[in-house]
Amino acid sequence: MSQAQLMDGTGLARRIVEETAKRAADLTERTGVAPCLATVLVGEDPASVTYVRMKQNRSRKAGIESRHVALPAGTSTAELVGTLTALSADPTVHGILLQHPMGHHIDERAAFEAIAPEKDVDGVTLASFSAMSFGLPGFASCTPGGIMRLLDEYDVDPAGKRAVVVGRSAILGKPVGMLLLGRDATVTYCHSRTADLSAVVREADIVVAAVGRPRLIRGEDIKPGAVVVDAGYNPGNIGDVDFDSARERASLITPVPGGVGPMTIATLLAQTVEAATRQTGA
Repeated sequence: MSQAQLMDGTGLARRIVEETAKRAADLTERTGVAPCLATVLVGEDPASVTYVRMKQNRSRKAGIESRHVALPAGTSTAELVGTLTALSADPTVHGILLQHPMGHHIDERAAFEAIAPEKDVDGVTLASFSAMSFGLPGFASCTPGGIMRLLDEYDVDPAGKRAVVVGRSAILGKPVGMLLLGRDATVTYCHSRTADLSAVVREADIVVAAVGRPRLIRGEDIKPGAVVVDAGYNPGNIGDVDFDSARERASLITPVPGGVGPMTIATLLAQTVEAATRQTGA
């Protein structure tokens, strides 16, 4: 069997951002309002600082204004909730991104729920998860939304296929499973307590690895011809899938980096412009 085709997230993300920039420019021309994304960061975690800066730069290139709110590491849950509530009420802000992690002393769920659903362009609130689960209008979690767009780009129809999601986080594993279910896949969630993980993965037509453990999924775990989406990112640019061995058996596979990562940011920007469009009634 020949090697799997690479699913190029970088190229697709570039096209999405170009389309988003055109939509942003059109909105600004018609309404005089530029889409605005507010980013909120608690503390100075180096990776988070870098990630937020990258999102700000991409926003500007897409014609989206970026407003950054930097809070000290000792910020309390109540203080953070107050900041997010104020941004939610600010008509000049159309989307809100709360960067995580944000410190063990903060109640993450309380913080996320302070974001107005119509500005939840990162898809982290209970309202957004419900919308994803029920197929209602709303904003998808950015990485799962990006994964679905990538599958569509490569003509992968989940209907009738067995999809295995390895990982059950609230903003990646759980929502991507619900989005796949909404597209008529038969979905199995796996996690740290799954017995004989390899046996379950071997049954999958679509594998989404989102557990944060380097090279957990091996080539021998992959059903020949399966589609492999590696949403993991570990130190050293290593994914949750052993890429070299998995590529020998899969039909399509995402590289790390250059697969899922760029799609996450592209989805965030596209959803910010969509949020601005809805809020301005344009």
